[in-house]
Amino acid sequence: MSEKSFNKVLQIQLSPAEIQSDLPSEGPTEILPSSSSSGNPSDPSNDLPDLSFPDINLPISLRKKIPDLNIPIADRKRTRTCTKHPMSNYLSYDKLSHTHKAYVSRISNLFVPRTIHEALGDPNWKLAVKEEMDALRKNNTWSITDLPHDKRAVGCKWVFTVKCKADGNVERYKARLVAKGFTQTHGIDYQETFAPVAKINSIRILLSLAVNFNWILHQFDVKNAFLNGELHEEVYMSLPPGFEENLGRDKVCRLKKSLYGLKQSPRAWFERFGNVVKKHGFTQSQADHTLFFKHSHEGKIAILIVYVDDIIMTGDDVNEISDLKRRLEAEFDIKDLGKLKYFLGMEFARSKEGIFLNQRKYILDLLTKTGMTGCKAVDTPMDPNVKLKAASEDEVVDRECYQRLAGRLIYLSHTRPDIAFAVSVISQFMHAPGPTHFEAIFRILRYLKGTPGKGLMFKNRGHIQVEAYTDADWAGNINDRRSTSGYCAFVGGNLVTWRSKKQNVVARSSAEAEFRSVAHGFCEVLWIKKFMEELKVSSPTPIKVYCDNKAAISIAHNPVLHDRTKHVEVDKHFIKEKIDSGEICMSYVPTTSQVADVLTKSLPKRQFDDMIVYFFNNNNQGGTFQTNTQTTPDEKDNILNEERMFEGCGVKKIVKEIDTPHEVELPQELPCTEEANTVDKEQVMMVAEENEGLFSKEESCEQKKEMKNKAEVDRVIDEICALFNKKELGRIWTPQHLYLKFMEFLPN
Repeated sequence: MSEKSFNKVLQIQLSPAEIQSDLPSEGPTEILPSSSSSGNPSDPSNDLPDLSFPDINLPISLRKKIPDLNIPIADRKRTRTCTKHPMSNYLSYDKLSHTHKAYVSRISNLFVPRTIHEALGDPNWKLAVKEEMDALRKNNTWSITDLPHDKRAVGCKWVFTVKCKADGNVERYKARLVAKGFTQTHGIDYQETFAPVAKINSIRILLSLAVNFNWILHQFDVKNAFLNGELHEEVYMSLPPGFEENLGRDKVCRLKKSLYGLKQSPRAWFERFGNVVKKHGFTQSQADHTLFFKHSHEGKIAILIVYVDDIIMTGDDVNEISDLKRRLEAEFDIKDLGKLKYFLGMEFARSKEGIFLNQRKYILDLLTKTGMTGCKAVDTPMDPNVKLKAASEDEVVDRECYQRLAGRLIYLSHTRPDIAFAVSVISQFMHAPGPTHFEAIFRILRYLKGTPGKGLMFKNRGHIQVEAYTDADWAGNINDRRSTSGYCAFVGGNLVTWRSKKQNVVARSSAEAEFRSVAHGFCEVLWIKKFMEELKVSSPTPIKVYCDNKAAISIAHNPVLHDRTKHVEVDKHFIKEKIDSGEICMSYVPTTSQVADVLTKSLPKRQFDDMIVYFFNNNNQGGTFQTNTQTTPDEKDNILNEERMFEGCGVKKIVKEIDTPHEVELPQELPCTEEANTVDKEQVMMVAEENEGLFSKEESCEQKKEMKNKAEVDRVIDEICALFNKKELGRIWTPQHLYLKFMEFLPN
């Protein structure tokens, strides 16, 4: 290598700024002999500069950066960044407590094998496999025999999971032998299969009640739960993978007890478990058959809800919960996992603020499996300008991969209402996905990349009011012009249920589409009411259901059937009956405050962010919404000038606080028109007269007008109109605001 080539190497490795750094100020530089020098002056390699030691003319800070050509190139290369969009830009653990941060770190670094060969190579998993086989033999689960000629063996496989303690340490490595029940034949291998599993909606309601009543939350696990169920059918299963040589290659297992994966196993296990729990005085809920409760004479309650072999216990009757645990341990192999931390892929964190629920680990694992950890994040889960169409036969690609991803996103939507509509749309094309459908599903993953830690926060807001919001997107589906229904329900201001679903029939008007969505919302709040009544938790009545369509509200109150409503007659009678009984009342809400709007259509970023704030930072205070709009300096001056204009007139101030979140109380049963930028005296008086019963409990609007100087009242109304018509405030006023401001400006 010539001197010129050597200088070129330096220019590549070192920047000009580094080369111009200061030389050492004192001390000679020691030159070490090179072990790679041949010592022969006639050797042409002596003409090459020796790069194994630093050059004396270079600064000390740069000598260490000169590459040693004797070191392999793979070791000389610097560490490269794999992505321009690292996960650390979107996920932070700074606000977590030390104990919870340690817990999150431990569960994120767990290794779970995929095959039996990987498991047998690890001592911990090998021991777990041995324990499972010992438990199966001890329980006399099968007998080894030959397969009859007229029978077919069901396959089996190993499934591996990790059970963690509340602090994140490994409770146990769990290996499960699972039968491939999808190969069973109805009428031969099984008969009845139905077995209830806990509704995630029920778990969220219990979380809201637990945070309001300060109930404990504990988690338990049943070891080998399905092995406790009796099997009545004749079922044969192939030998467990990895044990063919020990048990005999040409043999099969005739099952005597139910096994995980068999279609009838959940039914057999739940029947046995339910009988044991009810034997100890617990009552099975009719709203959710997997929930059992027991009321004490002191007014306390113990609650148990089961999802296959995972159990959550809550309530304020600590003694009864402890007694139930001891009784279950006598019947089954129960493991106490401590406080509720990790359940069905969902993470729970409890503090003085409340209970936070998310699926952070599930999202990170999903991004890792799909290779999307380095992708660029997006702001919304679905492009509002894209409408998905059905793919032709030539465009269909990788149906299994698409269905697998869609299924995982469906499970993820249990804690992420912000992706509910997008997941509902992509799920409609699982039978024939095309390239555009894959782009839509990858966009959801890119959105999750930017929001992996987002979740639901359950707080104690001082009430347990049940309320719901219903909305519909009329004829929004371009394939069949069906509408999309969306609703969400709150208990105590905490979001507990939501749904986004395409309607079964085509709606002929927007009122019909909204009316069908209202019927779904009514069914949901009635179920919540029944759920809470069984637990003897009373909610204020009537239950409030908010809708942004006046026609649907009018139909609900109209006792006369006509051509516009005869095709929704069943829904109409159902809704009218509940309204007349006083169980539910319908109220108008402006479209800008309709939180269910995000469940019916894809929205632009600004509207999307405004809506999901009610889901994740629940500002819902039982009919009251907080707006975090900041007042600009110009607006502040205008407001202050307008306040001075009303000084001496006996009126209240326009804005109580500036630059702070202010609350807008929505009056109930207030007939509202579309949003408008201008108002007149007739509008103000119309709203006042239609809501005269709300002005005072004792005096009507007409009585107030008689008591007060009519000219003074008219003057106040004129001033309100002038105020509301000022365009520089940058606000759009609705009749709700007119009514509230009329109340504020009415002289004392």
